[in-house]
Amino acid sequence: MAKVDANGIEIEYESFGEGDETLLLIMGLGAQMILWDEAFCELLAARGLRVIRFDNRDTGLSTHFDAAGVPNVVEMMGRLAKGELPESPYSLDDMAADCAGLLAALGVDAAHICGASMGGMIAQTMAFRHPERVKSLVSVMSTTGAPSLPQGKPEVMALLAQAPPSDRAGYIDYSVNMWRTVGSPGFEFDEAGTRERSGRHYDRNFDPGGVGRQLAAVFAHGDRTERLAAVRAPTLVIHGTADPLVPMEAGVATQEAIAGADILLIDGMGHDFARGVWPQMVDAISSHALRRA
Repeated sequence: MAKVDANGIEIEYESFGEGDETLLLIMGLGAQMILWDEAFCELLAARGLRVIRFDNRDTGLSTHFDAAGVPNVVEMMGRLAKGELPESPYSLDDMAADCAGLLAALGVDAAHICGASMGGMIAQTMAFRHPERVKSLVSVMSTTGAPSLPQGKPEVMALLAQAPPSDRAGYIDYSVNMWRTVGSPGFEFDEAGTRERSGRHYDRNFDPGGVGRQLAAVFAHGDRTERLAAVRAPTLVIHGTADPLVPMEAGVATQEAIAGADILLIDGMGHDFARGVWPQMVDAISSHALRRA
């Protein structure tokens, strides 16, 4: 792993493979780059891609914005319920600029971009804010942000609104419960692997404040539907039919918002990367990218 200076911050990243085509993986809310499992990255690299994973701002070993304070999540949700956009210390536009800056710092003119959940929102934003950097786009388990779309299940939203325990054991238990709740009912849940990864996540960096600031950026970005009409990069939308956090309708809306976009709906997939989903995901992502090489 290594760091580069990009867009005025430090970004921690790691690269897999030596292919001529670069695939940038953007992770979701509060998730460090290790949520893109090493074995998953290596499978993509084995298809002939140079795969880059990295820590978004306010996660992992990249720059954190502690001085900006911690937003009140309940207050933000209240403002959204009234049709108001909350204030945010930075935006998804800034996070998309981080990605563009990372590519520039690594000497990559343009790459294939794949983002999951909030990472999908950042990838979408990159496609219309920095189109010269985007060869193709994959938006996974993400949304346009349109307020008319179905929302996540109440029990999932309530869990996200909770502050995680600050002790290691409590955090791991909380994480296992969260991933079980949002996970894929059609595939086996790997509790041992989830516990191990959650422990690494905690040891590497524990910053619930960063999660709150990222969430504010998501809420403040609003509805991207009209902006997505400007996307010209070949686009693939991947979504699970059993996603309890970002319902399948959000993926369909994303496909409909981007001219010519394709969609892959995976039966039984929730809001996670269950190992049983990997073969379909790796094949879809790599094929989409390499067709545009």
